[in-house]
Amino acid sequence: MLVTTTRSRSSVQGEMFSGERAPAPAFAEITVSIPPASVRKVGEVAWPKRLPSNPTTDFATLKADEITRDDARKWLSASVRKSRDGSVLVFIHGFNNRFEDSVYRFAQIVQDSGVRSAPVLVTWPSRGSLLAYGYDRESTNYTRNALETLFQYLAKDPEVKEVSILAHSMGNWLALEALRQMAIRNGRLPAKFENVMLASPDVDVDVRQQIVDMGKQHPKFTLFVSRDDRALAVSRRVWGDVARLGAIDPEQAPFKKELADSQITVIDLTKVKAGDSLNHGKFAESPEVVRLIGARISDGQTLTDSKVGLGDTILAATTSTAAAAGSAAGLILAAPVAIVDPNTRDNYATEVEGLTGAPGPKAKTTCRSDDPSPTTCGR
Repeated sequence: MLVTTTRSRSSVQGEMFSGERAPAPAFAEITVSIPPASVRKVGEVAWPKRLPSNPTTDFATLKADEITRDDARKWLSASVRKSRDGSVLVFIHGFNNRFEDSVYRFAQIVQDSGVRSAPVLVTWPSRGSLLAYGYDRESTNYTRNALETLFQYLAKDPEVKEVSILAHSMGNWLALEALRQMAIRNGRLPAKFENVMLASPDVDVDVRQQIVDMGKQHPKFTLFVSRDDRALAVSRRVWGDVARLGAIDPEQAPFKKELADSQITVIDLTKVKAGDSLNHGKFAESPEVVRLIGARISDGQTLTDSKVGLGDTILAATTSTAAAAGSAAGLILAAPVAIVDPNTRDNYATEVEGLTGAPGPKAKTTCRSDDPSPTTCGR
């Protein structure tokens, strides 16, 4: 994958980028090894139980090289030519993501969805802590110009025929603001920007004005919601009991009319049962849904509840590239996954419960300084 980031380079040995802000964007080329399906469930990131990673059972970083802007352009050109349709998939992660979280989750998205588009990860400065919500939110604003610059480049590149954008959680604010800014600057958005997938968006429900500001020519928007999303319930409390877009009931007024007026397609996953205790990444925990969409990306078939086989109601569906991005949309989890080692990640669910009165344990993740092998920290 191609990575563009506004994170600072890390001073910690074995860690590529930190959660702090850099004065200018940096670029990297990363290759991730994914273990076979026989040892990993679809939708699952097989985080290593110890370091270095075992490629036969774990995700492992095989290559992590910082590159120049010119080299990033060459990488993108070559990758676009390899895609069947000259398409690019841009992924923008959510709140509480460390660098390695976003890299491995995006690798899993591309693998399990079957997307053949050139994969571009945009990772912004997130400190990877539930208590850094304010810092993370300001970091999305800090990254807005850099993301617009990427969008402008993709718009002008004649080799790029189609752009799909997938954003999760707080990353939706960054995606929408960069698109709005680009539309105002250029007078409209390019037709090649066809699909934007809003997965569990941690944004205010009044998103319609941002889309209106984009003008009449704007991408097709698909919104993934779940009314039992516990992570967004906490966010709602942070924002003074203002409903978050990813947790609304799309059949209720005034949302139903506003979404229809904005031509936003909605997929309601409230009834989908999965193992995610926060219900913030149901696609990631539902192999049936992941396999269904992954198998239908190229064929352009619609997603229906009858084919999901879960007996749950999905209100709307997407096809073609929208389905491709849609398959990715639900796969992302803003929750960090623990590495079972002496250095264990904080469990996001425990932290959420801590905010509501049940404090959880604290832990810090680092890489072994004496380990020369590639690791999840991007060495």
